[in-house]
Amino acid sequence: MASNKRDYYEVLGVSKNASQDEIKSAFRKLAKKYHPDVNKEEGAEAKFKEIGEAYAVLSDEQKRKQYDQFGHAAFEGGSSGSGFGGFSGFSGFEDIDLGSIFDEVFGSSFGFGSRRGTSKNRPQKGSDSLVKVNLSFEEAVFGCSKDLKLDLDEECDECKGKGGFDEKTCATCSGHGRVVTQSRSIFGVIQQESICPDCNGLGKTYAKTCNNCKGTGHVIKNKTISVEIPAGVDTGSELRISGKGSKGYNGGPNGDIYIQFKVKDHPLFKRDDNDIYLDVPITITEAVLGGKKEIPTLDGNVVIAIDSGTQNGTKLRLKGKGVESPRTGKKGDMFVIINVMIPEKLDKTQKDLFKQLNETDLETNSEFKEIKKFL
Repeated sequence: MASNKRDYYEVLGVSKNASQDEIKSAFRKLAKKYHPDVNKEEGAEAKFKEIGEAYAVLSDEQKRKQYDQFGHAAFEGGSSGSGFGGFSGFSGFEDIDLGSIFDEVFGSSFGFGSRRGTSKNRPQKGSDSLVKVNLSFEEAVFGCSKDLKLDLDEECDECKGKGGFDEKTCATCSGHGRVVTQSRSIFGVIQQESICPDCNGLGKTYAKTCNNCKGTGHVIKNKTISVEIPAGVDTGSELRISGKGSKGYNGGPNGDIYIQFKVKDHPLFKRDDNDIYLDVPITITEAVLGGKKEIPTLDGNVVIAIDSGTQNGTKLRLKGKGVESPRTGKKGDMFVIINVMIPEKLDKTQKDLFKQLNETDLETNSEFKEIKKFL
């Protein structure tokens, strides 16, 4: 009778000349995808069993050879079935130890076999906290101290983090925190380990639950943390304060606090990473004749030289006058952008002076000569 089973190579999505490594890799990928604990879609469990069945055959060189020769008929009816005399060593799929298969391929990470799994009695790190802090431009550039108020998970003072009083070993799991159950399937007996439902994995119970923490062993407390913010942080920068977060469990370390910054704009200075930009307005006469100009910087006022004939948009660099990097300690630069201002109103004397100036030949730049070629 013809079998309605799919071809095992097709099930795993490999070719008939696939290596054992390729078969194992394909099985790992598909088993993770269709495992009933992960995939709750209808048909996922059946697909998962089909994958396990295909791998059980193709991963065994002898069974694979028999399958390549006789197909599914090689495993139907046991050692005496289907007229294949002399065939032995595999009596059917009831012999498949799915737990052993998964222990071999996944290292007992899928809940089969005798693994103990994760215990809630082991030390666990406390939760991390994220705090968003607003800073002024000056606070970000020069650094500052901040007191942060946080709601943190702390150990209950009344029960000392136990969650109850009169501690006893859990009778259900004998203190292990996990229980083992067995079930039968087409693959045989499957042994699976899970968290004890009576002690929730702790391995112990209490005659009286702590009212202060409701049995959790932890309570939320409002705490004030003093933080030194280094110079040079910027919007989007993140600072980690190690070990100042929520209390750990079972002697585990405290969590961390992550501070994320948002920096206000400055009315004059524009920041680009560690460099500072400043637009400096100058008059027409200053641009033409040049001179000295006092400007503000992060470190106080300085005097810069304006060369005669300075054009609008000229960029001047002041080395080391930028922001200090919080990582390297090196300072960026400051760039002065010259903005030649055209006066909107002139008195009579100023107009007369411009008229006199207009009577002279100011078209000395090459740009004037270029455009006249086309006039």
